[in-house]
Amino acid sequence: MNVQVLNCGSSSVKFQLIATDLELIARDADRRLAKGTIERIGGEAIINLQVAGREPHRSASPLRDINAAVDYITRWAASPEAGIEGIKSISDIKAVGHRVVHGGERFKESVLITDEVVRAVEDCIDLAPLHNPANLTGISAVRKLFGEGLPQVAVFDTAFHQTLPDHAFLYALPYQFYRRYRLRRYGFHGISHRYVAYRYRNLRQITREATNIITLHLGNGCSATAIRAGNSIDTSMGLTPLEGLAMGTRSGDLDPAIVEFIAAKEGLSAREIETLMNKQSGLLGISGLTSDMRELLAEAHEENDRRAMLAIEIFCYRARKYIGAYLAAMNGADAVVFTGGIGENSPEVRARICEGLQWIGIELDAELNRQHSGGREGLISKEGSRPAVYVIPTDEELLIARDTVRCVLKDRQH
Repeated sequence: MNVQVLNCGSSSVKFQLIATDLELIARDADRRLAKGTIERIGGEAIINLQVAGREPHRSASPLRDINAAVDYITRWAASPEAGIEGIKSISDIKAVGHRVVHGGERFKESVLITDEVVRAVEDCIDLAPLHNPANLTGISAVRKLFGEGLPQVAVFDTAFHQTLPDHAFLYALPYQFYRRYRLRRYGFHGISHRYVAYRYRNLRQITREATNIITLHLGNGCSATAIRAGNSIDTSMGLTPLEGLAMGTRSGDLDPAIVEFIAAKEGLSAREIETLMNKQSGLLGISGLTSDMRELLAEAHEENDRRAMLAIEIFCYRARKYIGAYLAAMNGADAVVFTGGIGENSPEVRARICEGLQWIGIELDAELNRQHSGGREGLISKEGSRPAVYVIPTDEELLIARDTVRCVLKDRQH
């Protein structure tokens, strides 16, 4: 089954075309046919497209909205110019899977999209005002392009964390705010954490119930998750993706009184403070240079830049604290797993995070740590290290495609 995977943002669309079915999933033999991104939608959009096994193609085109971008991607994929294996027309795309950021408490797993599901995702807009509207636009765009008959599946970033117990997801606020507004910790990056847990148990050849790990998704956005018996029991992001670890441009944990303090001192509105914490803080805010960890590491090494070094240290310190907290919450774990752009590709950051955790048994193998980057998965700790430490590249698009196949075939059986 040829599945189109869409991740629609407010001004961008990421996509992949993946050929998969239950047999291919069982053999871990899914085929990636094409991928790409369209950015700066609403003006002269920047388009990056790549067919598997070929060089990427970069271009620009005026695309007014998400609808136009989805149409562009799909028609390109079906064109003779693209020449994608098994795709001769848009009718060769048999299903579409969407990353949907927020499913609230309603969705604990991926679902076939119906009008009722669309209304439920709309009901979560208050919880994800920047993301869910864009996700809904992507769903609508596919309906316009393919008609009502093409199955679409919603795969929720929050669903994996719906196993959090009450004591982990509730804030210590008056309980009526949870009852009235469902104000609670939801967690994000759930697709990534779930995929990494799946790959870990495959590598170890263990059951889901035997999977007791701490996963660290470190990229521009960062989150940590405690996974016990295969279920998420705590996670660092909260009601929104702002809480938790220090990130590329997000502050992570802070005293909420800071919001009113800065507003009064700087004369900023609540919306402006929210923008400051989400887009001007984190690595960018501390360093004053960039949110890119690669550039900060270069500045630290080549220029001995004090603020670059401070940003890196804060980033690693926060991650180390969460590892310690989750080891306590879980009564120990068998492994710590790094993923995400930084987690997968920065041996130095991984080493800095693990430094000082020798007392609990974590010992990295310097050579294995150095070797594992650029998409290579595997063990990076010394023999006998407990918890062990792994690098596992995430693959959210593959998980979305697989969930889409499962949901479509399950529906056909009824």
